[in-house]
Amino acid sequence: MNNSVFKFDNSYADELPGFYEPFPGEKFPSTQLIKINRELAAEIGLDLTQLNDDEIAQIFSGSETPEGAKPLAQVYAGHQFGGFSPQLGDGRALLLGEIIDIYGARRDIHLKGSGRTSYSRGGDGKAALAPVLREYIMGEAMFALKVPTTRALAAVTTGEKVMRESGMLPGAVLARVASSHIRVGTFQYFAARQELEKVKQLADYTIKRHFPQLSEGKNPYLGLLCAVRDRQALLIAQWMHLGFIHGVMNTDNMTICGETIDYGPCAFMDEYDPLTVFSSIDTQGRYAYSNQPPIAQWNLSRFAEALLPLIHEDTDEAVRLATEEINAFTAIYQQHWLDGMCKKLGLSTKEENDLALVNEILQAMEGQDVDFTQFFRALSSALETNTNNIQDMFDDLEKINQWLTHWKERLSRDPMTLEKRIISMNQVNPIYIPRNHKVEEALRAAETENDYTLFEKLMTVLASPFEEGEGLDAYAVPAPSDFPPYRTFCGT
Repeated sequence: MNNSVFKFDNSYADELPGFYEPFPGEKFPSTQLIKINRELAAEIGLDLTQLNDDEIAQIFSGSETPEGAKPLAQVYAGHQFGGFSPQLGDGRALLLGEIIDIYGARRDIHLKGSGRTSYSRGGDGKAALAPVLREYIMGEAMFALKVPTTRALAAVTTGEKVMRESGMLPGAVLARVASSHIRVGTFQYFAARQELEKVKQLADYTIKRHFPQLSEGKNPYLGLLCAVRDRQALLIAQWMHLGFIHGVMNTDNMTICGETIDYGPCAFMDEYDPLTVFSSIDTQGRYAYSNQPPIAQWNLSRFAEALLPLIHEDTDEAVRLATEEINAFTAIYQQHWLDGMCKKLGLSTKEENDLALVNEILQAMEGQDVDFTQFFRALSSALETNTNNIQDMFDDLEKINQWLTHWKERLSRDPMTLEKRIISMNQVNPIYIPRNHKVEEALRAAETENDYTLFEKLMTVLASPFEEGEGLDAYAVPAPSDFPPYRTFCGT
């Protein structure tokens, strides 16, 4: 095997002993490459032409450790559905190593489903094929939709079966790439153990890696809290613009770098309903669509608690400073959200009543079974022709007609030309999202028939979500009426 393909620069392993356990991946009996993201591989500086598919499968399953890698399982804690677990960690994942990409940015290569570690808590440390493919689909779809995200590098089958509630399923491993895998829960782990020096060490490392400009600031640790807050406010707003529901916003699933991570029970909603929940384990709706902004703020509060001793030596003053910055999340998020929603409506300027205009259409959509994605995409067409296709989506014509009047009045005061407005709207309102029924269709074919045709087709469609493709109408419509109520699971 040619080991010169990977040029690792493993700062986490080298600079943070005590923050992880070294672990090699499990040796699987018969690995096979299912999908490789060659574009991403080139971006992170990997020349995969030096490896054959079997060698790629061995490496990205964890069965073969390339030269220079220092595979490790990171430790972290986390609030899971509001309850604190003092030790979680990578129970079925490994950080293979870090690469400096072609832009000079540091990126993690991470394996999910690579076997047991000391943090497995009784689990088998492995992953089934369908959840691996789901994360591949979702991560790459979010990237194409211009949302900060971890990305899929490879999907590999392991040649063995894993036991799950539904029976014996084909095993697989996902290789993914992220700016880092440092989480709110990573800070919580050491804060809960009252290891302040390690909290400081982690904070200093995080600042150096992600926010180097903060090191010269008056209070770099308060600056770290603000920087993470700002990234999360923008990220959650982008989720909301697209109707995306993460499904398990535990603090161990919130990255410090502001990328979407851990696509377990996630999905995009079809008809607009702010209370939409897809996760089978979210029985109380804690992580429903409309709850995502306040939950993000709640998670940031937990991050602030971990940083308090670093923010100020006087606890009361530290609480005051942190509380002020956490409370600012609402206005920051709201501005990002409103800016994005106005773009979806074709507005290039701001007026005082824009928020009311946005809220009016969302209230009109509620309870009408209006497809979220189709509605916003159809608005640009309504500018060119007529609004019949918009009106046909609603049972309550009075509400939508009233809103259309208000919208057109507002557009009449906006200076953007019609041509530019349509182009602008079509750049933010996708035609194609990972429709739940299409995702399930692709996963079932792969899992039960070893047929990846539908998976590959779906990946091709989702790579260009804003551009209409010929013969792709089936990918732009919601699930048929006989598609059962959708539930997703933490399968990886």
